[in-house]
Amino acid sequence: MDENTKNPEYKNAKSKDGDKPLDSAAKLQHDDDKKAPRTLLRKQERVRLESRINELEENLAELNDKYLRLFSEFDNYRKRTNKERVELLDTASAGLIKELLPVLDDFDRAMQLLDDADDAKVASHLEGMRLIYNKLKSLLMRNGLEPMKSTGEAFDTDFHEAITNIPAPTPAQVGKVVDEIQKGYMLKGKVIRFARVVVGQ
Repeated sequence: MDENTKNPEYKNAKSKDGDKPLDSAAKLQHDDDKKAPRTLLRKQERVRLESRINELEENLAELNDKYLRLFSEFDNYRKRTNKERVELLDTASAGLIKELLPVLDDFDRAMQLLDDADDAKVASHLEGMRLIYNKLKSLLMRNGLEPMKSTGEAFDTDFHEAITNIPAPTPAQVGKVVDEIQKGYMLKGKVIRFARVVVGQ
């Protein structure tokens, strides 16, 4: 037998809550038995909630990724449509300007013919035509039309169309444009009509 159990003071001693020590230990054991299922339930609930939080965080990350991708796609779409709209407007004006180029060519030829004439009557007509020609030319230039300078330049298939080749008058003119048959034009940096040229060989 335990010494404490033989001791009469131990048997009669009371714990702080008024129970005998043995009764108190049994009560603690009983309380622990009651708390154990609750603690287990709390742990299971915590695990379940943590699992749910992880699942929701993954869903949030996935939705955020989808949102960013859609936003990026929409932004690219907006930029592409704006660029296409600008190109469409440029193309529409390019068509009109292309159709006006023969008129500009006719004016160039008429101006050369009238410059060679000496008649006073022709001089007044020449001045009127020069005004119309300059207005038309400045209107086209404001819309991005640029005439190409070809004579004396090196022949370049990106800008020139060779009509014929002739022996070069000087060695320095070999491979260069000797004469321009039809002027070439660029619209906003793009060739809309190649210059038709004679190339020296």
